[in-house]
Amino acid sequence: MDLVEKVISGERINEKEALELLRNFDLLTLGHLANYVRNRIHPEREVTFVIDRNINYTNICICKCRFCAFYREKGAPDAYVIDRETLREKIRETVELGGTAILLQGGLHPDLKIDYYEELLSFIKEEFPQIHIHGFSAPEIVHISRVSNLSIEEVIERLKRAGLGSIPGGGAEILVDRVRERIAPNKAKTGEWLNVHRTAHRLGLRTTATMMFGSLDTDEDIVEHLRVVRELQDETGGFTAFIPWSYQPDNTELGRVVKEKASGEKYLRVLAVSRIYLDNVENVQASWVTQGGKVAQVALKFGANDFGSLMIEENVVAAAGVKFRMPLSEIVRLIKDAGFTPVQRDTLYRKVRFFY
Repeated sequence: MDLVEKVISGERINEKEALELLRNFDLLTLGHLANYVRNRIHPEREVTFVIDRNINYTNICICKCRFCAFYREKGAPDAYVIDRETLREKIRETVELGGTAILLQGGLHPDLKIDYYEELLSFIKEEFPQIHIHGFSAPEIVHISRVSNLSIEEVIERLKRAGLGSIPGGGAEILVDRVRERIAPNKAKTGEWLNVHRTAHRLGLRTTATMMFGSLDTDEDIVEHLRVVRELQDETGGFTAFIPWSYQPDNTELGRVVKEKASGEKYLRVLAVSRIYLDNVENVQASWVTQGGKVAQVALKFGANDFGSLMIEENVVAAAGVKFRMPLSEIVRLIKDAGFTPVQRDTLYRKVRFFY
């Protein structure tokens, strides 16, 4: 059986075959295959999206990732830890705009221990009991466990009790330690990232998985990243979605070395292979925040069934020089023009509202 027949028949592909698709297949053939897989998993001709807001509770971070333009050192003039009034106002506005969730993430602050995060979550849930909190990436949870002298399990249990609803896939970058050592040497290692998500799944929290490609990674590294995500999903079933996005070099230390962004073609190739290879992850998300609306619209024919977030606020990617913004009307239009029905969802992919 050749590779095209294998994909169409629904048989699982291996890493060597994923690499072949990524490197050597004609782009349109690859897109057709990914679209076929997408339609088999999602035959209803719908594209989902969520209305939420990214809230960064602090930009102080000891990690100092080479690809990050957002972090500040403690004591920098524009370093901050969010105050309660600002937080309240951001969430109030989110709810008014029809938002169902906040994405709560920040830097690895050297002085904030578990009680700060518990109080933060409790404050949000007391003020806005209806809001879903999708918060704290794996590196943040690893950091909280270290500064608080607690196990990963204890940290997640306590955050969940305080109101945490799910965990984002941030901090994955490329799940290959050789690459991680070069782009983010102080960040959680591959095994630590996987352990946080494995533990969260065991404790009943759903999570997402992400991938930032196009910095110092190779095609083999991209496929290895997909392999470890699929392997953990086989074990736990806890990932709701996979979100690949491309490295953004502007204003970053790494950008002085790796100046080029991945092309739109490379993004579509990676997205398509992700959809084909990750046969056990239900949702694959397009990244209009890094690619813009037009490429994200094309991505809906290259395997993506989700348009991500309206993203009322986003600071981290914006700090790296990318400032695509998109109102609700434009998201709805792009989805409809691609031939799908737009559907607002919540963080756990439950349908909230249809836009016919």
